[in-house]
Amino acid sequence: MAADATSRGGPTVGDNGSVERRTVLKAAGASLATLGLATTTACGGDSGGSGDGTVEIRFAWWGAEERAKRINQTIALFEKKYPKIKVKTDFQDYVAFWEKFQTQAAGGNPPDVFQNAVAFLRKYDKRSVLLDLKSQVDAGNLSLKNFRAGVEKVGEVDGKLLGIPVGSNTMSLVIDEKVFEKAGIKPEQGWTWDEYFDALEKIRDKQKVSGDTGYFGIMYLYDLYLRQNGKAFFTEDGLGFEEADLTEWWTDAYNRVKAGILTDPKKIEQLKPKSALASGDGASEFTWDNFTVRYTTEGDSTYGLAPIPTTDGKETGQYLSSLMLSGSARTKHPKEVAQFINFMVHDPEVGKIMGYDRGILASTEQFEAYKPTDAPNKAIAQYEEDVAAAGVLGTITPHPAGADTVEAAFLRIAGDMSQGKTKVSDAVKQFFSEAESALAA
Repeated sequence: MAADATSRGGPTVGDNGSVERRTVLKAAGASLATLGLATTTACGGDSGGSGDGTVEIRFAWWGAEERAKRINQTIALFEKKYPKIKVKTDFQDYVAFWEKFQTQAAGGNPPDVFQNAVAFLRKYDKRSVLLDLKSQVDAGNLSLKNFRAGVEKVGEVDGKLLGIPVGSNTMSLVIDEKVFEKAGIKPEQGWTWDEYFDALEKIRDKQKVSGDTGYFGIMYLYDLYLRQNGKAFFTEDGLGFEEADLTEWWTDAYNRVKAGILTDPKKIEQLKPKSALASGDGASEFTWDNFTVRYTTEGDSTYGLAPIPTTDGKETGQYLSSLMLSGSARTKHPKEVAQFINFMVHDPEVGKIMGYDRGILASTEQFEAYKPTDAPNKAIAQYEEDVAAAGVLGTITPHPAGADTVEAAFLRIAGDMSQGKTKVSDAVKQFFSEAESALAA
């Protein structure tokens, strides 16, 4: 073969992204001791402190109003348990959040604690913005016990602990179940890319609809394909593939657009922000599994999660990514920051409130406390259990500083290529030029 996106939990270009059974849960030893930590006090002379020992920390995140509503409920619980720690909140949409954060970080005044994603870890660690939380783990203010499937390692970079996951997600394939059923197609774990594209052709011919909404600009999906073939999108300090690799990927995709197997990219643009899958203009779409709730809300069909196609019939290249909480290296209250993160990650009541808003709950305490009652969230949890049971989960590819800029370029240039605004060869050269500049900054 030659075959939109992050966290999100994976991914970094906005929050819109883009099957077997058994449990993935691993209780790593004793139950969390730090949930019962006593309330702390801080020196009144510190910034954010007061004469009575009350400390104020700033917490910032991106997301929609619903996420803000849920987070504010959890903060009320935290302040009740820790009455000497007050939390000042701030949230925006994804783009506005990072614009503001970059300004704050450059001015030496980032929030004490903030929502983060893997693509930004090395970028802001390189600028000495992120707090290494290992010392707080050693001090007993933050626990790394009771995480699911080793997802706590997502925040580890170069021997430092720069983020603690609040939820996990993995790349998935969302399908219109009615269309696939009418076309006689039943996706199974281990199916190949050739089988996937044969299925898309069958859907086009039998159901008169494009089989896929357009996979070619999703950086995280291309990473999976590269991993299936012994490479990766990133190395620790650059790109892990060559121009010839991307030329094959985009040439193949361009030909499939022209053949009507993939939804017309111009139609995709017209439909935004609605998905072409939800509108009935495509039968499948690659995205992060926790984004799949949107299709039930937007569309009139029934939608399910299918396995990622493979090169060899086994390896999908998948890994767990995550939204996480990070601390500022400049905070005057690292202990309180750690206690806040610990509460938000492990407290069962927080899990019940947040649900899968930021991905499948990362700690076993929260995962077991929240029992989804709606079909989409049940399916998301089952999908991650099935992927883990299939034994295909690997370790997340390292993301160098500048990865967020690279992802945005990949999506934009792929879109121009697919619409015929630029030739594949020129698009590839443009991407490598922009990527090399971003990674060298």
